[in-house]
Amino acid sequence: QVQLVESGGGLVQPGGSLRLSCVASGFNFGSSIMSWWRQAPGKERTLVASIMASGGATNYLESVKGRFTISRDNAQRTVTLQMHSLRPEDTGTYYCNAAPSGAYYESYNYWGQGTQVTVAS
Repeated sequence: QVQLVESGGGLVQPGGSLRLSCVASGFNFGSSIMSWWRQAPGKERTLVASIMASGGATNYLESVKGRFTISRDNAQRTVTLQMHSLRPEDTGTYYCNAAPSGAYYESYNYWGQGTQVTVAS
């Protein structure tokens, strides 16, 4: 029932741009903190960006500040990661995550299946 489906990954040149989208269903999206994580082969999964339920506050991994933008549309139940000035070290599988906000009673931690981003010449 719960689904987070990522899309938009692909192969891009260094310096290029890519937009990732995550469409959610089966839970209260509007009461959830949404985030994007990435994992490169042999590396730990790292939090890239997060956005509060209202969309009013965001946080970013230091290395992506100024290059990536996270946004959400609660009516469409989507969260987006706009990526610019991509670097080879941005390569990895990107995952969408949902967790309850502090104002919501339920506890959960949902993950999508991931979408591959490869930055290479």
